[in-house]
Amino acid sequence: MDRAYEQPLVTPEMVAAHGLNEEEYARIKEILGREPNYTELGLFSVMWSEHCSYKNSIALLKTLPREGKNLLTETGEENAGAVDIGDGLAVVFKIESHNHPSAVEPYQGAATGVGGILRDIFTMGARPIASLNSLRFGSPDNPRVRYLVDGVVRGIGDYGNSFGVPTVAGEVYFDEAYTGNPLINAMAVGIVKTDGIISAVAKGEGNPVMIVGSKTGRDGIHGATFASEELSKESEEKRSSVQVGDPFTEKLLVEATLEIIKKGLAVGIQDMGAAGITCSCSEMSAKGEAGVEIDIDKVPVREPGMIPYETLLSESQERMLVCVKKGKEEAVREVFDKWGLDSTIIGKVTSDGLFTVKLHGEVVSQVPSRSLVLGGDAPVYHRETKRPAYMDDIVKFNIADYSLDRDWNADLLTMLAAPNICNKGWVYDQYDSMVRTNTAVGPGSDAAVLRIRKTRKALAMVTDCNGRYCYIDPRLGAESAVAEAARNIVCSGGHPLAITNCLNFGNPYKPEIYYGFSEAVAGMGEACRVFDTPVTGGNVSFYNEDPERAVFPTPTIGMIGLVEDVNHITTQWFKEENDVIFLLGDNTEHLGASEYLHTVYRQNRGPVPPLDLASEKKTQDALLKAIQSGLIKSAHDVSDGGLAVTLAESCISNLDYQIGATIQLDDSVRPDALLFGETQSRVIISCIPEDVLKIEELFKEHNVPCYRIGTVGGNSLKINDLVDQSVSAMSDSFFKAMSEFMDRLE
Repeated sequence: MDRAYEQPLVTPEMVAAHGLNEEEYARIKEILGREPNYTELGLFSVMWSEHCSYKNSIALLKTLPREGKNLLTETGEENAGAVDIGDGLAVVFKIESHNHPSAVEPYQGAATGVGGILRDIFTMGARPIASLNSLRFGSPDNPRVRYLVDGVVRGIGDYGNSFGVPTVAGEVYFDEAYTGNPLINAMAVGIVKTDGIISAVAKGEGNPVMIVGSKTGRDGIHGATFASEELSKESEEKRSSVQVGDPFTEKLLVEATLEIIKKGLAVGIQDMGAAGITCSCSEMSAKGEAGVEIDIDKVPVREPGMIPYETLLSESQERMLVCVKKGKEEAVREVFDKWGLDSTIIGKVTSDGLFTVKLHGEVVSQVPSRSLVLGGDAPVYHRETKRPAYMDDIVKFNIADYSLDRDWNADLLTMLAAPNICNKGWVYDQYDSMVRTNTAVGPGSDAAVLRIRKTRKALAMVTDCNGRYCYIDPRLGAESAVAEAARNIVCSGGHPLAITNCLNFGNPYKPEIYYGFSEAVAGMGEACRVFDTPVTGGNVSFYNEDPERAVFPTPTIGMIGLVEDVNHITTQWFKEENDVIFLLGDNTEHLGASEYLHTVYRQNRGPVPPLDLASEKKTQDALLKAIQSGLIKSAHDVSDGGLAVTLAESCISNLDYQIGATIQLDDSVRPDALLFGETQSRVIISCIPEDVLKIEELFKEHNVPCYRIGTVGGNSLKINDLVDQSVSAMSDSFFKAMSEFMDRLE
């Protein structure tokens, strides 16, 4: 690059194109005491974007429960959250979105979403042990949607499989609300010794700063800004904002990174995700109450002619910033050389609090580190809220309007074949769920469970959210998402520990959208306090809209639970003939907001089933005690599709052993609500006949409704005189429904 580098003149049009409003630009001039130059404008643009600064959400996020006795990190202060699980070990986990990149470049968008969240885990010193996801698309009848599904699933599978981490759990939902703007949320989980956690900090004047991993290119420039605006017809032109991933390089990077951490060579490490070098340098130095000075011409690049603006904002993948202990530079370089990776000193830690960028010795950008970051000078807004008018109309619901003259056997098969209920093997069979051999329960049960080596413990993990519930009632929908995630953990034998969240919403400047966001955050906080599951961190993704609509409010919950003894691991399917089946919780006449209405009547309406958080917690506590007492052979929560679907899944979800059941229920509830209503806080459990009295006594002692409703056995599922459906027919509907979908992908 020519030494006489001249930066373009900053104009009002240029400021607007960088997504900064007049008030924000005036604030930048006040901070700097002058006009920013072109490079500095780029820094503020990405760091003050919604994706990096959380300027429209942080005030509400701070109301969430962020403390717990086992938390080892402050919420939002590190690359990921960490929770002590005993035996000198901690679980590190986080979930993030890659929605807009996946909408325009589904394969790379999803793949780099997985890569980025994995780096957040191992930059903490933890070895990744599992990957999860939460995926939402428009109608599978739409060819564009099928194209997105194909690319996203292949991207997730190819990256995770090549990296060597098992993809063990997730969810896939379809609704018209996600047609133009799919939601691609990726979660990763790792294990680390509690004394091996390393922080994302740069401090110690004179300590060298190194960039390690891949070379820097032009891919992903302004990716954070792209994620902070609505999708439009022009979004396809922004494919250059989507990064390109290389899982094989990342596989080397994790080994090199964990080695330098183990050898004590680093002060701090941060992944170069959104905003690349800019974000890592400013956030690490601000956290260390220090400054960083870098020579931009020392950054290894893979494309000629890159100017400082491009190098600083690039989001090229598989790169990290390392603050190295002075005198350990050569030792770090030897480690990365051994793994065939670049490691280059690009600067040093200073004591002036400034993020200074030099080109050939001349300053091309200099701003206070704190001016760029969340918790520093980044703007914080309190947006206007307005309850959407549709909410009053959509809950108007008269159950008598729905006919009872129906073939319930046919309806059950229809429900089992519904895209939101049917077996998702067509997705997770593309993922390696068993690599590293820790997986005890993979995809297909209430939660995934992974053994923790050299202990008797295991980790249960799940992602969960019902976007339809949140569209109708965002507060209750968010409460239900946390409650169901916890219920899934408990049904698998675990004690819920903490959550991470991925909050997917539309444009926060629209009062109706922000109302949904504020209500969802409030509901999430209330539920997390009841379940004692603090929020360890996560991601806010706004602007999830296409020209026609905003997505359903979708506060995805990623929850981790601890299974104290591997003997407590529990799965959802019935185990043996003559086992006795119980229902925990009461059946009530709630059909609103159900998957049944969505599938059979093509309606998203009616009130969300009410939820008593205290009763839910009491049920979960009693169930976990029963599991830990060795009384429970299977446990499956009642959720999407209601009781009939839950019972059918308990009969057929284990392909190696499918068996029927005979069920007798209280028939005071209407048949459609009884079979397919989604009344909250219910669980189907089974036990051996000899333990029936113990089960009844335990739940009576805890004042939890517990009803003996049937017996395992036979070749069909019989429910009162309403349903008599063969196991083979249910299995065909459940497992083969999406084979047609896969055929249409080709």
